[in-house]
Amino acid sequence: MDKRSLIGLLLMGLLLIVYSIFTRPSKDEIERANRQRDSIAKVEIQNSIEAQRLKASLDTVRQDPGILTPEALQQQRVNELGSFAEAAVGQEEFIYLENKKLRVKLSTKGGRPYSVELKEYKTSRGEPLILFDGDSSRFNLNFFSQNRQIATQDLYFIPQGEERLVSAEEQAKTVILRMNAGPDSYMDYVYSVEPDSYKVSFSIKLHGMEQLIGANTNMIYLDWSSDLRQQEKGWKFEKDYSSIYYKFFEDEVGKLQPRKAGSEDLTTKIEWIAFKQQFFSTVLMAGTPMSSARINTTDKTEQSRKLKTCTAEIAIPFDSKSVQEIPFAFYFIPNHYKILQAEGHELSSLVDLGWNFIAWINKWFVINIFHYLEGGITNYGIIIILLTVFFKLLVFPLSYKSSVSAAKMKVLKPQIDELTKKFSTPDKAMEKQKATMALYKKAGVNPLGGCLPALLQMPIWLALFRFFPSSIELRQQKFLWATDLSSYDSILNLPFTIPAYGDHISLFTLLMAISMLVTTKMSMDQTSTAQPVPGMKLMMYLMPVMMLVWFNSYASGLSLYYFFSNVISYLQQIVIRRTINEEKILNKLKENQKKPVKRSKFQERLEQMAKERGVQPRR
Repeated sequence: MDKRSLIGLLLMGLLLIVYSIFTRPSKDEIERANRQRDSIAKVEIQNSIEAQRLKASLDTVRQDPGILTPEALQQQRVNELGSFAEAAVGQEEFIYLENKKLRVKLSTKGGRPYSVELKEYKTSRGEPLILFDGDSSRFNLNFFSQNRQIATQDLYFIPQGEERLVSAEEQAKTVILRMNAGPDSYMDYVYSVEPDSYKVSFSIKLHGMEQLIGANTNMIYLDWSSDLRQQEKGWKFEKDYSSIYYKFFEDEVGKLQPRKAGSEDLTTKIEWIAFKQQFFSTVLMAGTPMSSARINTTDKTEQSRKLKTCTAEIAIPFDSKSVQEIPFAFYFIPNHYKILQAEGHELSSLVDLGWNFIAWINKWFVINIFHYLEGGITNYGIIIILLTVFFKLLVFPLSYKSSVSAAKMKVLKPQIDELTKKFSTPDKAMEKQKATMALYKKAGVNPLGGCLPALLQMPIWLALFRFFPSSIELRQQKFLWATDLSSYDSILNLPFTIPAYGDHISLFTLLMAISMLVTTKMSMDQTSTAQPVPGMKLMMYLMPVMMLVWFNSYASGLSLYYFFSNVISYLQQIVIRRTINEEKILNKLKENQKKPVKRSKFQERLEQMAKERGVQPRR
């Protein structure tokens, strides 16, 4: 190290020492800071001790309230709940609010919906269809009052009326549950229902609460959760169609992925949140958009006969100076497309009809045809068969073109065989391909002519794949041996479970797989050429087996549709074969080969441009 570097280091060290001396706090400042720190620590310790004492005393009181006098017990409640102490004492009662479609059981403890029954439906076991019941659900409003956290689930509401069975079958009825918070302060939960509706109007009304809820309060919080009960025969299938759906304010509908547990933070305004099952939903709709929410699903076990636990922690905008009523609405509703569509608010999105284009086909095409047939026919198995016939007739022109194209390929097989022999070595594979394409071009044959019609039919196939499992119209509808067209048809229950297949045998799925194998083999025989696609024969046998496994626990109505579709395809191919004269087609193709190859307009345009530039186009 040279002399200059050493001097520089010494100067820097000296500066640091001087700086620390001048910036060091004085003795008085150090003592004052120590006293302040000790004081804060003492307060924190004291607060912690007091909190532990209060918690212990409250726990003791809850376990054995007889150890305190009534006056001391009341003082404990006041310390914990302030003006809401009066509401901490009560007896749980139940009020029934019902119409022709719903039976809603309301509890005075927490003022919440305790259970909901859809009167028009039964479970797969023939039991009353109850969406939720008892402690498997929670509806808890949280807010701060006089520096105390209040949770309505622990407080008692008083019914404003003597009736405990309120029937709205003839006219609209209302139930008011009141939670008192002082001489002239209270909170009302107001439930109203129309005679023929799945909607229960709900509002939170505040009276004289301005001094109890602080002026700086801009949010109150709703903790809503429910266990989704198994309603259908197939637990896993129903679970995979159950999730939380939501709609952003003036925006699109979203959802949590149904096939796995998950959570999401919704950070913008929300119009509604729904706990959705395969065929039924519980929807909470806000009159004033919710500010934000955190939603979560956790899976349950099959033995519990429950599907998932759905939870929504919702932030509700609040202004104590102006807000006197917070409007909501519950929908305890079947996932019937037309019913949901009539309610508006994009609730029809609760019926999963597929992604954009597929959903469009279902909404404007499949559903309308299905409901038209439904108007005159009561047997849904017959409706599915007629729907199958309709779609097969609709695509028959495409099927006919596909068969003609296959016949053309078949009569060209001898010429293709000759090309195969001529260019048999691997190094001539490119020449063979060029010669084959030249042959197709001269004969006027499109090698993809048989594929295009099948591809054009795929959207209908996919639309129906999404429609049948989501169609509540098929629920518990019988046809032949199937007892429920929305679920699997079991002709034999196995004493064991086959992985990926299940513990039963579905006959409609078995028939679909067999018919698929037969029609595929017939189609391949008709289109056989000297250039078989590698692996095609394996795929022919593998696809029916895969469909057998996939569809064994699927809706039997869908398997019924595909089975009859395959049967009709088989019959169509037989008829078309008899109407197609292969010798006549061969003669026509030979005539086409003699004719000069007709250039397309695009090709002619390119040649014209080449001539204008003085370039001789290649022939």
